[in-house]
Amino acid sequence: MTHPNTTDLLATAVLIVDEARAVGYLNPAAENLLGVSQAHAVGRDLATLAHGCTDLVRAADHALSGGASFTEHDITLGLNGHSVQVSVTASPLENEHGAVVIELHAAAGSVRIARDEQVMVQTQASHALLRQLAHEIRNPLGGIRGAAQLLEAELEETELREYTQVIIQEAGRLQSLLDRMLTPAKRPVVQRLNLHEVLERVRSLLLAEFPRLAMRRDYDISLPDLEGDPEQLIQAVLNIARNAAQAMGGEGMIQLRTRIARQVTLVMKRWKLAIRLDVIDNGPGIPEEMLPKVFFPLVSGREGGSGLGLTLAQGLIQRHDGAIHMESQPGRTCFSIYLPIK
Repeated sequence: MTHPNTTDLLATAVLIVDEARAVGYLNPAAENLLGVSQAHAVGRDLATLAHGCTDLVRAADHALSGGASFTEHDITLGLNGHSVQVSVTASPLENEHGAVVIELHAAAGSVRIARDEQVMVQTQASHALLRQLAHEIRNPLGGIRGAAQLLEAELEETELREYTQVIIQEAGRLQSLLDRMLTPAKRPVVQRLNLHEVLERVRSLLLAEFPRLAMRRDYDISLPDLEGDPEQLIQAVLNIARNAAQAMGGEGMIQLRTRIARQVTLVMKRWKLAIRLDVIDNGPGIPEEMLPKVFFPLVSGREGGSGLGLTLAQGLIQRHDGAIHMESQPGRTCFSIYLPIK
């Protein structure tokens, strides 16, 4: 079956199916939308590929029987535990008996890109303000801690030393918090790395901290290496996974899944190839009122949380020219990290 190579450059998802409704071709945008590579898709039944969505088959049948394009809106595709609304246009393919071209337009695509840009601007402004505040606070905080240590050395009564210990310990805690706030300011030490080695390190650290946690791996071992700072990427993924584990009380399941993504727009820049890392948990989900501000600093839905974990993760990923997308509902939360392959 022939197809124009120019479809590889389109942002619209395009599939070609034969008269038996088996997939003969799909472009990179369709691979991204359906979460499957062309190698795994070709030859498979269309309804199976679309996770049981018979509306696509019906659209193809309408186009073929009518001999003209057929369009249907608001079709729901179930994709790996979540759904997406699409508009479908099916058209008979000239000179290919029984073959049909199917175009899928995801309604949320352009909205998500615009939202990513808005969130990036907002969080960059927040990060700049926090870093400035952190620098202003560090010096007097160090003075307070030093004065408390000198005072403790002069005190003879044990009871009074307990108060200076509180000052020293709390000053140390605030110092640690400030250090975390300033972490994204460090430029990445870039090297070629295998993302799966990063994820295995994250997995080991997470299981050591939460031994009752179930961890699943779904790696695409054919992924190429990428350029990045391994320590910063470990910290970013660990922050997201740790946040999920804490929300589940140290139990539940977290899945690490990697896939290739093609023709991806990341914060106003188009990349031919990127790696998509999904961190998926089966916890209670993020409250709806918190969804628009989960990446904002000092915002936490957990009692005692610092509200910095996701903020720092986003800052670290943005320093790698990447982006984080998030979807959440009760029983399933997915943070998708996109890292361009340069």
